Amino acid sequence: MTLPTGSTVLRRHFEHDRLTRVWVGRTVSDDERGLALWVPDGSPSRDVIAADGRAFSEVPFAEWETTPKSFDESPWRGDALMFHPVGTGFSVWWFFGAGHEFRNWYVNLERPSERWSDDGLAGIDTTDHDLDIVVTPDRRWEWKDEDLFTEFLRYDHYWVEDAEAVRAAGEAALELVRHGRFPFDGTWCDFRPAAGWEPPESLPDGWDRPRSF
Repeated sequence: MTLPTGSTVLRRHFEHDRLTRVWVGRTVSDDERGLALWVPDGSPSRDVIAADGRAFSEVPFAEWETTPKSFDESPWRGDALMFHPVGTGFSVWWFFGAGHEFRNWYVNLERPSERWSDDGLAGIDTTDHDLDIVVTPDRRWEWKDEDLFTEFLRYDHYWVEDAEAVRAAGEAALELVRHGRFPFDGTWCDFRPAAGWEPPESLPDGWDRPRSF
């Protein structure tokens, strides 16, 4: 089902069956290329943390699986457009400054996303693969968090099943970057949200439903 422009969509991350991150955005585009969402600064969100208040990055990964957890309910910071190409192991994010100037692309390597829609709510579920790529407006790029990715792979409780597939997805994205192909061809770099697209006050009911994959 094609989602209408402006409709509310949840973007969710899972570690195995555990929900770890939730954003809420509005549909910018939904076609044969994929789904694009606008997630503005101040949008309600959830981000898993240790029950004692430590962030994920502050907990030794060897202890993460057995550490009691809760959600940080701080709002999302930064204006971002998040695009989910059909059938790929990555999403592409456009980050914008306070004056709506385009700052950079961010290639988020992740499980090919699974879409769902029922009970008046729509969403897209995935698993973050931690290894990422930052791309400047002139298409210079660098890998991000390679050391963490390598470290996490040492542990059986890590949620990445195929490290080579993750790296291959990154190389597929870089092939588009190097040749300036969509979505790295300037599309949406001048994006402006429609009037009235203010962040909702809270996440919609059903944000914590079971994963779709």
